Amino acid sequence: MSLEFLITSFIVVASPGTGVLITLAAGLSGGARASLVAAFGCTLGTLPHMIAAVSGLAALLHASAFAFEFIRYLGVAYLLFMAWQVLKEKGALAVEADRTPKSAWQVIVSAILANLLNPKLSIFFFAFLPQFVGPDETAPLLRMTELSLAFMLMTFGIFVVYGLFAASVRNHVISRPSILAWMRRVFAGAFVVLGARLAFSAR
Repeated sequence: MSLEFLITSFIVVASPGTGVLITLAAGLSGGARASLVAAFGCTLGTLPHMIAAVSGLAALLHASAFAFEFIRYLGVAYLLFMAWQVLKEKGALAVEADRTPKSAWQVIVSAILANLLNPKLSIFFFAFLPQFVGPDETAPLLRMTELSLAFMLMTFGIFVVYGLFAASVRNHVISRPSILAWMRRVFAGAFVVLGARLAFSAR
């Protein structure tokens, strides 16, 4: 596995995005356990996109304008719904002072849906993975699968770090109502920005 692939993957995964926000929100809301569950859910959410890239389905998605737009706007709607839930202190990812742990199923489903309903991830992996498969590769499908699994492992590891950091400062946040209110607005606003970026980005 090339150093270039590892460095590029690290930059892509560590860059703030939907998965990072979900994991941070879960850590602040439910602590270390919830952050680990969210990191796992976000990682699972990338699996269908990687399968699509490896199998070539991403090319079909890219070719079908209707399919792409339909999934994209479902993703936009879901991100806006998550923003509303955070502001209303509802749902698995709401940042709140309530110490009652959220259902692992709730957190995982929210995390998977957020990544699953982003067709640009499939296009990204379709363009990203083949760059690290040489023209003389004897088993390109196996190679892309190996790269995909390495990317998923790195995703989980980095998201765990984000989540555990959020969990470590959770008590400082939830014990201060003004900070808690500010954090809710920040997370809600971030989800709105991500939704807008997905809605207005070019294919």
